[in-house]
Amino acid sequence: MAEGDLTDGEWEYRPVQIGGDVSRMTAAVRLAIQAEFGGWELSRVRLYPGGVRKVWLRRRRSSRMLPELSV
Repeated sequence: MAEGDLTDGEWEYRPVQIGGDVSRMTAAVRLAIQAEFGGWELSRVRLYPGGVRKVWLRRRRSSRMLPELSV
């Protein structure tokens, strides 16, 4: 996992902050690339004063990341 990634049950979350100087189209392309090659989907977007966006991406945790169960 990358620094800043969080996990919650079946989901892994990655917060991404996009500056106010980044155009909407550029932000969309960046997020699309992460979705395509990293398996991420959009969970939440918050828009702050100055145009800063805080985006939460999520993806299902893979079986190699889930804790092992003892039987």
